Amino acid sequence: MDAQGEAYLEMLVAERGAAQSTLAAYRADLEDLEVHLARAKTSLAKALPAQLTAYMAGLAAQGLSARTQARRRSCLRQFYLFLLREGYRPDNPAQAIESPKLRAALPKYLSEGEVEALLAAARATPGLPGLKAVAGLEILYATGLRVTELLTLPAAALSTLADCLMIKGKGGKERIVPLSEAAKHAAAALRAAHADKKPAPKFLFPGRAPGTPMTRQGFALLLKQVALTGGLDPARLSPHVLRHSFASHLLAHGADLRSLQKLLGHADIATTQIYTHVLAERLQKLVQTHHPLAGG
Repeated sequence: MDAQGEAYLEMLVAERGAAQSTLAAYRADLEDLEVHLARAKTSLAKALPAQLTAYMAGLAAQGLSARTQARRRSCLRQFYLFLLREGYRPDNPAQAIESPKLRAALPKYLSEGEVEALLAAARATPGLPGLKAVAGLEILYATGLRVTELLTLPAAALSTLADCLMIKGKGGKERIVPLSEAAKHAAAALRAAHADKKPAPKFLFPGRAPGTPMTRQGFALLLKQVALTGGLDPARLSPHVLRHSFASHLLAHGADLRSLQKLLGHADIATTQIYTHVLAERLQKLVQTHHPLAGG
């Protein structure tokens, strides 16, 4: 990675509070472009619009999904906007790159019965894995947290009588999420299991190395193992599916989009509108139940 690329990544951390996963994805995207430009004997900072257009066309030819292409395009546009603002170059060569057409994919989520089956399977899982699974599921389903927000909760999280929790999400933005009694009890049980560890864990979900949180991959694997126990297809389950389930079930029970936006920490309500399929289903049931001609 050249100096301008490193400067951009440093800015993402310092000014936007980017997560390590975000940094890793952006670094990989820029390094991939850097390899492409090296074949043309140029660098990231000196790339021409035609070279970036050719790069994006190559991604499509490789069979990369439209969503992956869109993420790469977003990365390039932001990177070159940074170079423009910092005076590294006089233009943004990525400005003219066309956005690939994305299908409006509905979020994958579990039914309420499936969530209950998953929780029952977690409670039946013995030892520390079971305690982690129960705490993770109870907290995710009660709050709609992102998995990174969950795994970086401090060890003392959910240890007070407070009914709400302050979360620092993407870009350092803070929001308040409600807590359930079940989530607080599950967190207390997990904390008690680590009470004798020396040094004391820094995180509620500690990793193998002292002072580190459990990895996203480790937590996702734990969920899939619990899904198998509960008779669910593990391919359908991920931490983000639980976030989608939280949102979908809230809307199904009468929550409004604006409140849901605040709970999920979405900067733009357009992001929250992916869940309007639930509202459509609810309205359809309303008409079927109450319209005088519905029975005919």
